Amino acid sequence: MFCVMKVEGAALEDGRTPSIFDTFAHSGQVPGNGDVTADQYHKYKEDVELMAETGLDAYRFSISWSRLIPNGRGHVNPKGLEYYNNLIDALVSRGVQPHVTLFHSDTPQVLEDEYSGFVSPKIIDDFVAYADVCFREFGDRVLHWTTINEANIFAFGGYDIGNSPPCRCSYPFGYYCTIGNSTTEPYLAGHHLLLAHASATRLYKEKYRAKQHGFVGFSLYVFDSIPFTNTEVDVIAAQRNYDYFVGWFMEPLIHGEYPLVMRKNTGNRLPVFTENETKLIKGSFDFIGLNYYTVIRVKDNSISLTKELRDFAADHASTWRYINDADPFDGNPFFNAPWGLQSALEHFKQVYGNPPIIIHENGQLSDHNADYDTMLNDQSRVEYLQGHIGALLHSVRNGSNVKGYFVWSFLDIYELMYGTKYTFGLYYIDFNDPKLTRHPKLSRKWYSGFLKAEKVSMEGEIRTLDEAKAHSTS
Repeated sequence: MFCVMKVEGAALEDGRTPSIFDTFAHSGQVPGNGDVTADQYHKYKEDVELMAETGLDAYRFSISWSRLIPNGRGHVNPKGLEYYNNLIDALVSRGVQPHVTLFHSDTPQVLEDEYSGFVSPKIIDDFVAYADVCFREFGDRVLHWTTINEANIFAFGGYDIGNSPPCRCSYPFGYYCTIGNSTTEPYLAGHHLLLAHASATRLYKEKYRAKQHGFVGFSLYVFDSIPFTNTEVDVIAAQRNYDYFVGWFMEPLIHGEYPLVMRKNTGNRLPVFTENETKLIKGSFDFIGLNYYTVIRVKDNSISLTKELRDFAADHASTWRYINDADPFDGNPFFNAPWGLQSALEHFKQVYGNPPIIIHENGQLSDHNADYDTMLNDQSRVEYLQGHIGALLHSVRNGSNVKGYFVWSFLDIYELMYGTKYTFGLYYIDFNDPKLTRHPKLSRKWYSGFLKAEKVSMEGEIRTLDEAKAHSTS
């Protein structure tokens, strides 16, 4: 449910050093800086109690690499170990399973400065060493590990358009970056993300699984890709777009090589797996984490392939936007399209062999600057969650191999693309309040009722099943 930088706070306390997320948050591109955010570092006990009261049986969070290993490699920070042990112990004591993500767009800045992070193959050994510490120290209580969060968004946003950490891109592409190469670096970063993931997974299987009996997965941002028109070129473009954003990682994980269309369009700018790397990556997951919010409309842009200088966006030769022009990056809510989640899950069932899936993120943003009563009475979010959970249940009944679901997010937090301007939480937090009090929203009431097997309505009214039966016969 949370990225460490988005919820944890205590950015420079107890030996933690900056990550690329910190550098981005202090760049002024979005409101706030994430140094304090929801301050879960100091309020984790309170938050765990709220989780238990809400009825959560699992909590997904990430570990800060630069809190645990401040120099990126080598010395382990005792204060970092203490915090994560305390958090995990608190969760377990209240019957909440910890689901841990190792990397969430937060490469230690020291490694970014030393060798450009995931652009370099040097990151692989450092990531595996970091994963080793986590498996060793926390694996007796953590059964579900995710190596990389939203690998496709990290590689595209961070290395092509440069609108997210580490903000690398090149002219004429991207958002005025000072360093990077949009034509090659997205593919290098994606390549090294896959190798880092697969290497860490191999380590877990060889060194820890026999004793700890856990599972290791990989996370992607997914959507339903809708052709802008019913013309053949737009239909093909929608599939090509999906191959570039999702097949980019799923095809190597399933088949050991990149999609054919990527090999054709990107050519020698796309790295090639060695025979040993193919064996390493193929099948290197126990589950796939999917982050789903909405659908997109895709239009053919094959003319981009005639350009001599191309980036990732030009290679997939399509343009896309959110359906009904409800672009969340302009502050509008994600279009409420539960059927898109069904379509995405059906695609994974039909194309990728129906792998075990956990929905890692699903939720609706709202304007955090709205008045207090509006923030708490988040009827739209209730409708969004009810629709998507219903769609998920329909997919499960239709054979999709879904193992779990997490709402994004439990609390209002610092968001990567929006800072403190737009939030997703079931609990409202006034970031100007020194106490950072957690205020339950209508959506929290609805979701808690759902988790506790109570009768819930679209309006958020909740009755127990017995009360509902009595009401229906009265």
